[in-house]
Amino acid sequence: MTEDKDKVVSGKAKRGSEYSAADIQVLGGREAIRRRPGMYIGSTDQRGLHHLVYEIAYNSVDEAMAGCCTKITVTLHKDDTVTVEDDGRGIPVDIHQTTKITALETVMTVLHAGAKFGGKTYQVSGGLHGVGASVVNALSAHLEVIVRRNGKKYRQEYKKGIPQGEVHEIGEASGTGTTMTFLADEEIFGKIDYDFDTLVDRLREVAYLNKGLEICFIDERGGKEKTFYFEGGITGFVRHLNRNKALRHRQPIYISKQVDHTIVEAALQYNDGFSDNTMSFANCVNTVDGGTHLTGFRSALTRVLNDYSHKNKFIKEGESNLIGDDTREGLTAVISVKLPEPQFEGQTKGKLGNIEIKTIVESVVVEELSLYLEEHPDEAKKIIEKCLTSAKAREAARKARDLIIRKSILDTGTLPGKLADCSEKDPTHCELYLVEGPSAGGSAKEGRNRRFQAIMPLKGKILNVEKASPDKMLAHEEIRYIITALGVGIDDDLDLARLRYHRVILMTDADVDGAHIRTLLLTFFFRHMVELINSGHLYIAQPPLYSIKSGKNKHWIYSEQEKEELLGKLKGKEGKKVEVQRYKGLGEMSAEQLWETTMNPTTRTLLSVSIEDAAKADSIFSILMGGEVPPRKAFIQTHAKNVKNLDI
Repeated sequence: MTEDKDKVVSGKAKRGSEYSAADIQVLGGREAIRRRPGMYIGSTDQRGLHHLVYEIAYNSVDEAMAGCCTKITVTLHKDDTVTVEDDGRGIPVDIHQTTKITALETVMTVLHAGAKFGGKTYQVSGGLHGVGASVVNALSAHLEVIVRRNGKKYRQEYKKGIPQGEVHEIGEASGTGTTMTFLADEEIFGKIDYDFDTLVDRLREVAYLNKGLEICFIDERGGKEKTFYFEGGITGFVRHLNRNKALRHRQPIYISKQVDHTIVEAALQYNDGFSDNTMSFANCVNTVDGGTHLTGFRSALTRVLNDYSHKNKFIKEGESNLIGDDTREGLTAVISVKLPEPQFEGQTKGKLGNIEIKTIVESVVVEELSLYLEEHPDEAKKIIEKCLTSAKAREAARKARDLIIRKSILDTGTLPGKLADCSEKDPTHCELYLVEGPSAGGSAKEGRNRRFQAIMPLKGKILNVEKASPDKMLAHEEIRYIITALGVGIDDDLDLARLRYHRVILMTDADVDGAHIRTLLLTFFFRHMVELINSGHLYIAQPPLYSIKSGKNKHWIYSEQEKEELLGKLKGKEGKKVEVQRYKGLGEMSAEQLWETTMNPTTRTLLSVSIEDAAKADSIFSILMGGEVPPRKAFIQTHAKNVKNLDI
């Protein structure tokens, strides 16, 4: 058994000016990971938990990208262990020259150890460059690796990253590959709870990005299984993303070319919507913050469409060019690059930083897309007409936006008349409640803390921005009031430094109409102020559903389950009269009750709005709020059984 290599050197600092080398802590790899897991996997919530699965799966995907793996199986077991198995080459088990232990143990215990640095074993890779396996190992209560290689099976076991014995042979093997089973450490993650749908979405993405690779996902907890295999690759991915939208052209445009050791793939298709849904990947890693590959793709797209428009007289001499916003409205696209030495910004790879990739992607897309448009003039015409319509709407929206800004606080010091502002001037301490209806707005204004809480009553249901062009959206009075009150602008003009309230709280009735208004507001913020969500400024208030009075005691109840549990307890107490009141609307509560239950920071509950998966969110908003009825009907029928507290 090898010794734990993680040593901690520490000293106790005294009060005063004494400060020496003894006061400096030096953490070894395993201990550093366990003390600061967020540095390696982003967080220790469910997202971090899923990241463990991705990292082990990425190692198998690297084998596939090297042409040495055709099938990956991911299994969630009933005991919360996870197994990832592939038919790749198997991790080597011979002695490593530097570490003097087996290559397998080196990969599993030493940070930045792996076959991804020299460029010989893996031309491209998506894991954490020698960090992934050792990080997962360090954050697992138990981990087992079985390697099939050289006709033999080899096994090694670890606990919290510490080997429990040497690598040893356990029998004969047919074929090659690696099987890794791990149990995430509850000391790090708390409750172990994997989400089937989230993992399905990510594994589906990986299968789309590696055409010909079979990925099988088994969830033994609920008896579910999904298998993905796509010969069409990212073309099928774009079709999948656009499945619930009205299309401008039937077939996605596919681009693929290798430049030196870099492979560039792109697929794009326009729909009749108004949003841009472009996803970017580098070595199969979802670069949610974009990077040089996305910049190159967008530059090429705008350039090609302008060149084609001028050449074919869609844009006359002297008329303005299309800008990026015009060419991306209604676009669904996937851009994927596979390169030898990716430079990611941040440990969890949100953004690609390789400067040379912008030029490579731009040149490939310009060449291939120009050729496609020349060979498909009918589809080219439909795309250009969509872009020109977007340009006209953009100009109308610009005029409307300029009008809003001229009338806003930035220029005239005036705010919407219906806004009851707060007296606090520091935005970090200010809250804005967007309240359904004048009645509830009146109660909220009366019951609020005027120092830091502002109230904006909303009249009726705001516009569904999913089905409205930007100029029509900005012509809608309630939306203009919201934009003016927040002061940050929208879309590409959004500047969070101007945000007047650091908590924006949606407060609607607990009924069907209230849920609809809340969804309309969420659609607006997702489509036009998404940075407000990503920066943690958007919240949903949780007003009570019931009040239950028993004697002199009054209880506020926020769910049906909570109501049933309390009634069960109270019925056990003889002689107590129980009064139950249902609150269908905020206006049914007095100002004092609304403050006590929903607005008082010491007693209220707020739900923070976040976006776990942008592609999934885009799809759901398109289904629920878009113009296609069949997908919406199917979605409602599928999810109806999961609805809680439905009040018709």
